[in-house]
Amino acid sequence: MTSPAVLHAVPRSSARDALAVAREVAAELATNAVERDRRGGTAKHERDLLRRSGLLGLAIPQQYGGWGASWAEVMAAVRTIARVDGSLAHVFGFQHLMLATARLFGQPEQWEPLFEGTVRNTWFWGNALNPLDTRTTLIREDGRLRIHGHKSFCSGSVDSDMLIVSALRPPETRLAILAIPTLRTGIRIGADWDNMGQRQTDSGSVEFDNVVIQPHELLDIPGPLGSVFASLRPLIAQLTFSNVYLGLAEGALEQARAYTQSSRRPWASSGVTSASDDPYVLHRYGDMWVNLEAARALTDRAGEALSSVWALGDTLTPDGRGQAAIAIAAAKVATTRVGLDVSSQIFDVMGARATTAAAGLDRFWRNLRTHTLHDPVDYKLRELGRYALSAELPTPSFYS
Repeated sequence: MTSPAVLHAVPRSSARDALAVAREVAAELATNAVERDRRGGTAKHERDLLRRSGLLGLAIPQQYGGWGASWAEVMAAVRTIARVDGSLAHVFGFQHLMLATARLFGQPEQWEPLFEGTVRNTWFWGNALNPLDTRTTLIREDGRLRIHGHKSFCSGSVDSDMLIVSALRPPETRLAILAIPTLRTGIRIGADWDNMGQRQTDSGSVEFDNVVIQPHELLDIPGPLGSVFASLRPLIAQLTFSNVYLGLAEGALEQARAYTQSSRRPWASSGVTSASDDPYVLHRYGDMWVNLEAARALTDRAGEALSSVWALGDTLTPDGRGQAAIAIAAAKVATTRVGLDVSSQIFDVMGARATTAAAGLDRFWRNLRTHTLHDPVDYKLRELGRYALSAELPTPSFYS
């Protein structure tokens, strides 16, 4: 049975309460995570669980009905869910990224109603902002703004209520960013995501066929990267990824620990009666744990850095933004490495019997391998190298 705390709207009294609710949601998601990973498709019941939990408004300020959580607190909730379900953590994290996009790129008369509507109507936001996919255009036709084209990698688009969309707007070179209802006439969501990992993120395609856009739905002042504060958007995205990766790694280690203690047999020549006393098993657990501790420290530091620069609003300086970008890039590299390492190394401490399909323990690696290809980590290392060598801060873009 689902816990009553996540069946009904909950009082938005504190971020600490929100994290407790996130733990209850995670416990419910864990009950069928293996089965759902195998099945793929849309996690409708689980998305509705998040709707009922009230957590979709976690980052929304309290004056608009939300929890008013800091970014560090939002990321802690994302990580909590990722420990059991990388897909739901992904779309949950993107919920707050999409809301932040409206806040950063639009004016108060645009984002305030969107914040209030999200809380009042429990809107789930989907993503159709893929800056590398330039097949969608915004044009003026018959006196009205319209969008045409296709988008790929549209995470959370299925079963969403609202979409953040990017489109080219010739002759301008800057992308147009829009916040529109998913059920608008001319929008078709493709149920065509069938990758090896993150199987319930619904990261497939969206088609736009002569979709009418209202002027207030165009987020163009300041617009994408239109101010120092607006350039925080990619940092929120990158830190969301880091917390998904870290949560998956923590979940993998927890699953391995339980399996080793309950099911692993000691190796014939180990000289011990329990696998938990095998010196090589202990060595590997120590190695995984210390690397996770380092990644946790970097990720928590990055969360505090993002919270601090977000609070500055339009007084944020390029240097302050750049220092936060470096902290987040370091966390992204560390969590990518430790996530891929731990999700593979757990099989060395569990043994061959842990590779059965029924156990589903490969899902941690598959989720990490799929998600960590979002943007090449080598380019994060290049940014960090330039900073380490020449104190050069990253140039704001959609990926840095």
